[in-house]
Amino acid sequence: MEIARKRLYLLCLIILCFLSAGRLNGQADVADASGNRVLHTVIEGPIGPATVHHVARVLENSRSQNTSAVILQLNTPGGLADATREIISEILLSPVPVITYVAPPGAHAASAGTYILYASHVAAMAPGTNLGAATPVAIGGLPGGLPGQPPHETGEDSKAEDGDAAVDPLAPKDAMSAKATNDAAALIRSLAELHGRNADWAESAVRQAESLSAAQALELNVIDLIASDLGSLLRDADGRSVVMGETRHMLKLSGLPVDRVEMGTVTRILSILSNPNVALVLMMLGVYGLIFEFWNPGAIVPGVVGAICLTLGLYALNQLPLDYAGLALIGLGIAFMVAEAFSPSFGVLGLGGIIAFSLGAAMLVDTDVEAFRVSWWLIGVMALFSASILAVLLGYTIHAYRRAPVSGANRMLGAQARVLDWSGGTGFVWVEGERWQARGRTGLQPGQDVRILEVDGLTLHVGPATGEKSETGGGV
Repeated sequence: MEIARKRLYLLCLIILCFLSAGRLNGQADVADASGNRVLHTVIEGPIGPATVHHVARVLENSRSQNTSAVILQLNTPGGLADATREIISEILLSPVPVITYVAPPGAHAASAGTYILYASHVAAMAPGTNLGAATPVAIGGLPGGLPGQPPHETGEDSKAEDGDAAVDPLAPKDAMSAKATNDAAALIRSLAELHGRNADWAESAVRQAESLSAAQALELNVIDLIASDLGSLLRDADGRSVVMGETRHMLKLSGLPVDRVEMGTVTRILSILSNPNVALVLMMLGVYGLIFEFWNPGAIVPGVVGAICLTLGLYALNQLPLDYAGLALIGLGIAFMVAEAFSPSFGVLGLGGIIAFSLGAAMLVDTDVEAFRVSWWLIGVMALFSASILAVLLGYTIHAYRRAPVSGANRMLGAQARVLDWSGGTGFVWVEGERWQARGRTGLQPGQDVRILEVDGLTLHVGPATGEKSETGGGV
């Protein structure tokens, strides 16, 4: 009996051990399964606020899912400096290795894309792609003067006459451009040194706007590898050692499944709103909607639509590098146009408002990145639209001033009345279907037509009708 009981205890202990081992193995399998995947997302077009939001969301997902790596497939002509720095910070702080892959063939990582490529733990390119031309142009305008500008206007001829070396046409010509260029060069050099890549070429990409093909980049140690597709990218990156903070991490990627992460709805909306043309149109629709609502109180629809559009427009502008002088001019122009609508000044305020609005819209976004500048065509269309509305308002105002009064006492001045009865210099007259007390000259007869000269409360001062001569020389 005692032996049987011991055997039972032993059997229960063995079963508990197996169950515990199975649970631990299951947890390990879940952990391995959660880490045995690669997140892949595509970044195309200019780098802006929507790109920052999308990259941050992908990297956050990679942390929560404990993925093995994140692949940023890149194809960009450049973008905003602030947005680029935010993405670089997200990559450098990521606990998951980030692989930037310039693809498909024909894609490029120009300007901002070069910085992102250098910041990544693994830099890869597809055949037929290129990178470079990372000179900052957001400050200082076109480097080296305007195209076609004579050498003597930039001071370059004196240097050439002195026998110096050829002048670099991309060298910054003012303090602000030099500061921006030096700052960008220091940033990309630090990124290159962090990951053991070619820092000298990185600096030349900033200072001389140099570019490289994929094969040249690999030869000069600008990138780590060339891959024709995602499968070969994972195979070639497998086993590489990358710097993660103060430690090194060995990549184990071969054969792992790749999960595609698409841009979310909120990010897509932000991508649309971060277009300065869309932001400006929304803001103007909002302003005109509110103007029409105040002009016709109780319409409701213009006010609701205008408030929504204005809020979205201001939110969109908040995502962009604003020039506050331009924003102030737009606000001043709108204020002038609103003042013209409610206090007609025969076009003076309206014309000033259109001029201020056009200048402000041209200055609104403080960047030379073409994708984030307000279109001159849009500025012209909005100015013409505003001018058309003001022309209609001005015409309506002039017509209203010229039109005879339709209410009040003034509308009766000059009107004809018929005498009902008269005694001395007072009596009663009939005008516009009403009986009025009247004063005037003596001798008026019932049925005689007279003209109203003045309205004094409820008493009319009358005189002879048009063409009739007065014996006393005029009305009393």
